[in-house]
Amino acid sequence: MRAVTSRSPYPVDLVCLGESMVALRPDRPTSLAGAELFARGVGGAESNVACALAAAGHTVRWISRLGADGFGDHLLATVAAAGVDTTWVDRDPDRPTGVYFRTDGERGATLEVAYYRAGSAASALCPANVDPAAADSGRVLHLTGITPALSDGCLDLVRELTAPRPARPLVSFDVNYRADLWRGRDPALLRDLAARADLVFVGADEAAHAWGTRACPHAVRRALPEPATLVVKEGGRGATVLTAGTRPEVVHVPAPRVDVVAPVGAGDAFAAGYLSATLRGLPLPLRLRHGHLAAAAALTVPGDHAGPPPRALVERLAALDDPTWATLRLARDWATAENTPEGSPS
Repeated sequence: MRAVTSRSPYPVDLVCLGESMVALRPDRPTSLAGAELFARGVGGAESNVACALAAAGHTVRWISRLGADGFGDHLLATVAAAGVDTTWVDRDPDRPTGVYFRTDGERGATLEVAYYRAGSAASALCPANVDPAAADSGRVLHLTGITPALSDGCLDLVRELTAPRPARPLVSFDVNYRADLWRGRDPALLRDLAARADLVFVGADEAAHAWGTRACPHAVRRALPEPATLVVKEGGRGATVLTAGTRPEVVHVPAPRVDVVAPVGAGDAFAAGYLSATLRGLPLPLRLRHGHLAAAAALTVPGDHAGPPPRALVERLAALDDPTWATLRLARDWATAENTPEGSPS
């Protein structure tokens, strides 16, 4: 285990901390039982966000641990090639890089996911091996509820990073509730961690499962009144942002209709789109629209994450008037098509 060093971190727009794994998908549409060959990729909520923001032109750092193995080599090279600073990713000679297998769940097929992450290098993340100066070196520190479920050390680390302290960056927290990871543990811990963040992303459905709230934005807000900004994702209905303070706001933006290829990675993409717009100081409705458009790009590819659509295209779609936005439908190739329609009632 590496001791914390005195390397001077440079300031970046955003720091993401958490586990990434090698993802193996059947090379053709089939079940895991029927697959003979697998295509290799990478996946992890925090590195997905990091790669998407780097591709959008932001400076991003990723903090994690990987095994000193071939999968770790591949994963590190892939994230670094996306433009993410991986200086603070440690290699663990005693623990492996996590791996998971999944099907695409393409066009209504059953999505199968099998994780092999117990005892992984990232599960050894803890306050003793993460330099707080590196974690605090961005304008935003992005965390998720996956990390504290990996081990007691990971939980201690997230508690430390979400604690009040001088010069703390804006802390973004995506609840990302995974029932299997929290089996035998109290998901109320997730509520307590989210309450310490400045900006929280949570699905209305996952709040209902984790905390027993009604699946609506105002009920989630009553259960989680502390964060300055709460973004409640409502699936196909859209998303609602609720702010606190002397002049609280509630803004809802419907999601465009999307021809879904695979449902994986949309939540991470939404967070990346919203965070990118936040870093650029855009108003709340545009932050939600940028989140929806980034999620739509992820929904129309089979992998865990998609490169962001061209900036000019996103800006044009985000600027649509409300009636046109309400009729917007995004087809499978919308993010790469040269002449995406601005709105198509269907």
